Amino acid sequence: MAGGPSNVDLFDPKPILNNRDGQKMPDSLLGATEFAFIKKNKAVLKGSPAKFRARGECGIEYSNMLGQIGDRADDIALIRTVHGEQFNHHPGQLLLSCGKAEMGRPSIGAWLTYGLGTESDNLPGYVVLAAGRGASGGSSNWTSGFLPSTYQGVPFRGQGDPILYLSNPPGIARPSQRRTLDALGRLNAIRYRDVRDPEIASRIAQYELAFRMQSAAPELTDLSGETRHTLRAYGVNRPTPRPTAAMQSGDTYHRFSVNCLLARRLVERGVRFINIVHASWDQHGKLAHDLDWNCRMADQPIAALIDDLKQRGLFDETLVVWASEFGRTPLGQGNDGRDHHPNAFSVWMAGGGVKGGTVYGTTDELGWAPAENPVHVNDFQATLLRLFGLDHERLTVNHRGLGVRLTNLGGNVIEDVIA
Repeated sequence: MAGGPSNVDLFDPKPILNNRDGQKMPDSLLGATEFAFIKKNKAVLKGSPAKFRARGECGIEYSNMLGQIGDRADDIALIRTVHGEQFNHHPGQLLLSCGKAEMGRPSIGAWLTYGLGTESDNLPGYVVLAAGRGASGGSSNWTSGFLPSTYQGVPFRGQGDPILYLSNPPGIARPSQRRTLDALGRLNAIRYRDVRDPEIASRIAQYELAFRMQSAAPELTDLSGETRHTLRAYGVNRPTPRPTAAMQSGDTYHRFSVNCLLARRLVERGVRFINIVHASWDQHGKLAHDLDWNCRMADQPIAALIDDLKQRGLFDETLVVWASEFGRTPLGQGNDGRDHHPNAFSVWMAGGGVKGGTVYGTTDELGWAPAENPVHVNDFQATLLRLFGLDHERLTVNHRGLGVRLTNLGGNVIEDVIA
């Protein structure tokens, strides 16, 4: 959820923040904090217009803006105290995706496909589905870094050819293409024997995968076999409400719904890691309208994805994760906005070995910083890897003489959210 959804409006109710709306924040809390845009001397607290209520048997409070997700509270492990050091989008997205705000490192999807492989012969092990404006970090969020390029995320389109230029041009028959690939394979194999460059082996594998995908990928994106009930549940073909200038126009609601449905279809076909990216949740202004606009886009299809995975017996072996590079400040920005806030924000997980109906960590009365059980982004990543059966300290690669891993030099598994 690129851009930074507001945790105090969605997942972390703060009645005292509402009571102090318009007041100055204590200097003792502000300290040496840096902001992307807020001027410290003018900043005041901003209460939340959202209404929270207890959901499910667990009784955890969720915002009315995400009512359908909140109704699945008994399936969700909510973490309210995630924090990092990066207060701008691209560095924050690098930290979340790659474990460190540094270009050229593998993303978590690349690490997982490197460590576990894929169960699909005809599709990539790591697929990216995007809606909205696109994340600030772009492809650096799904790079393979210094791992072989076979492990990088492959962006799919939801209409037309799933991947540009996947179809043969007019006049090129499949047998002719096969002979061409065989010749390229022999030439690349000769070169690989000479220089032993692993990228040559990756190139050979990618040519062959692309050939197999010419049948598998169009079948994946053909939703004609889905029932009308399923399409309605996900919100496929929903009209997109008129956005403000800061939001993406067009068919964003439909596209996000299709991406959630495609994620389930990809899971069924053995794809290891699917990253659905939507931007932007960067509400520096028009918070009341734009946050609600995004929530109405995301709430129905994500809830439908959870239900669909359950119905098909896939929920216990599929991990669904909601995350972003940071949250938003309890301080207001302008008349109706919030600034970037990496000090404390919320993520949640469901399925895949997670202890549903739990909440971990407590922030202070204003939602400014963790008060109990802080969770660094690297702790969250270590926990994700554990849920996939991997030890984050042992999943390392020797790169330039150093043993490099996703969690950089830190990371502790959060045992309390694991079933």
